[in-house]
Amino acid sequence: MTGQPSLVYVSHIDGASCPAGQQDVPLVAPESGEQIGTIREAGAAGVEAAVSAASTFFRANRSSPVHQRITWLQICARALAGASEELAQLIREDVGKPIRVARFEIKRGIEFIEACAAALPQIMGEVLPLDSVVPGTGRIGFTRHVPYGIVAGITPFNAPVNLLVQKAAPAIAAGNAFIGKPAPAGTRTALRLAELFVEAGFPRGLFNIVTGDRETAAALAGHKGVSVVSFTGGTEGGQALARIAGAKKFLAELGSNAANIVLADADVADAAQKIAGAAFEASGQQCISAQRVLVDRAILDEFLPLFTKAAAALRVGSALDPATDVGPMVSAASAARVMGFYEDAMARGARAVLEPQRNGAIVSPGIFVDVPRDARLWCEEVFGPLAVVVPFDGVDEALELANDSPFGLQGAVFTQSLRHAMRFADDFDVGALWINEASRFRLDAYPFGGMKQSGVGREGVRYAIAEYSQVKFIGMRP
Repeated sequence: MTGQPSLVYVSHIDGASCPAGQQDVPLVAPESGEQIGTIREAGAAGVEAAVSAASTFFRANRSSPVHQRITWLQICARALAGASEELAQLIREDVGKPIRVARFEIKRGIEFIEACAAALPQIMGEVLPLDSVVPGTGRIGFTRHVPYGIVAGITPFNAPVNLLVQKAAPAIAAGNAFIGKPAPAGTRTALRLAELFVEAGFPRGLFNIVTGDRETAAALAGHKGVSVVSFTGGTEGGQALARIAGAKKFLAELGSNAANIVLADADVADAAQKIAGAAFEASGQQCISAQRVLVDRAILDEFLPLFTKAAAALRVGSALDPATDVGPMVSAASAARVMGFYEDAMARGARAVLEPQRNGAIVSPGIFVDVPRDARLWCEEVFGPLAVVVPFDGVDEALELANDSPFGLQGAVFTQSLRHAMRFADDFDVGALWINEASRFRLDAYPFGGMKQSGVGREGVRYAIAEYSQVKFIGMRP
């Protein structure tokens, strides 16, 4: 998969390359700015081929036993582990993710697949007490989890292995066939993963990859043969795909503008350190990166210098350097977009405590105060290494500021008070909340997903397997 500008990357369907489609999308390495190759827009023709292959596999294997699906997942995990460094280098080159972070992503992907295999025997139905009503006397009933058929996973660039297996592994565990459509920057990684699976003995037609951008995503979401669409990306894109998908199950992890709240009784130094990492590592290109940092006014003068110092201490540089914390963004265009947030805030009266600097696709951390609520940096998802620090007076104002967002994915509160922690647990409108951990902290064992415009459905090992399963009732009169 070594990249050359002349290479064209095409879909991987039914265990082999499939050149369906015509228009090509350029693939550019963010750090060097050089073109790696081009990506074939699979479009409707490529999607049709993938759905046909996935349907054939599903029809032949829809009653596959649990032990068989566990074996398939174990094959995936071993294949990923055997090529971990190769895949990490692809992520580093194509996405700009620092190599240390890319290696951790591969490790997490392996562990996630293994966890799905381990959890699968625990996904059980139940026997229902039908004789709780008179007509049910003498009858028995039970439920089973059955697959939907074909699951489509449409993934973003920022975690091209992890976010792909977060959809594929539980979908396969539940008995479905899978078609993935990665973001262009994640295409080479996804294609190599598909090749590795087949080389390791994975069944043809079970895991397919279609390449391209919006045209292919729309064709996949709208195809009548696809039963479930799972999308991770921006809210606007998710809403458009949901309309195209129509009356089928649609799971979405969408936008965010994560609030991290520091109460007066918090361990201030610990909070400053953790939130700095959550805001700026991986260039802030994660949906749960800390963006709004709300600090009790009584400790603002203590917190702000510590937060600024922690941010300034992060290593900004090449993705090749294992010591790098903040590497290139996915493209120079993304870096320019982030600097537009900075310019908008400054034009509206904000003050930069730590001024961001741009060098090509790299943007260094930026910290701002006095940001008005009509600034884009407060209202929108920046998806970059910029953070707003805002003081508050009391828990009620902190909650009002935290909930002043159309998003509600994951948030964080730093406090030593159980009473305050429970207040935020009740009234902070997010799908997941951490106390004394920053908003970017995530484990795959818990249900992860959003409220409001941050999406619908839940990820996380057994929760995702359940999402990709249908509950079927069987009643009997012996």
